[in-house]
Amino acid sequence: MNTKAIVGIFVGTVLLIGGLVWFGQPSGGQNNVTTSNEPNSVLKTEESSYDFGTVSMANGNVSRIFKVRNIGPETVMMDKLYTSCMCTSASLMMGGQKFGPFGMPGHGAAPSIKANLAPGQEAEIEVVFDPTAHGPAGVGKIERVVILENSAGSPVEFNFSANVTP
Repeated sequence: MNTKAIVGIFVGTVLLIGGLVWFGQPSGGQNNVTTSNEPNSVLKTEESSYDFGTVSMANGNVSRIFKVRNIGPETVMMDKLYTSCMCTSASLMMGGQKFGPFGMPGHGAAPSIKANLAPGQEAEIEVVFDPTAHGPAGVGKIERVVILENSAGSPVEFNFSANVTP
């Protein structure tokens, strides 16, 4: 093989991998995520973070329900819900319906929810953390994030932490 062919294959491979990484990111990108406590956000939550404290692998999964309310004058579409790690899943519950559970992008499909939250209406986000997901190496302090993308333009971020023990 000549040098031009090798360089062409190398450049093509780099472009292909770069494209896969670019298109594999969740819409909006996690770098643009802001919390629901922004002054201009129409989605408000009283609690956006929670510390589970010490969580034993032997005791299994732990969960927490976060609430979010539409305080704006218009309906907001709940678009996507995803987590920062495969050890965490999240479900959206509103209007008698449950959407999910959803996990980390790249670990299965990340479908759009397309559920409307009317003005004054409240939705619940159930977050489930599996302390055994990382195996014996998964002990110690952890921090995870659950992100709710919506049509209001300000993704809502729910954070939690725990100290995982065997």
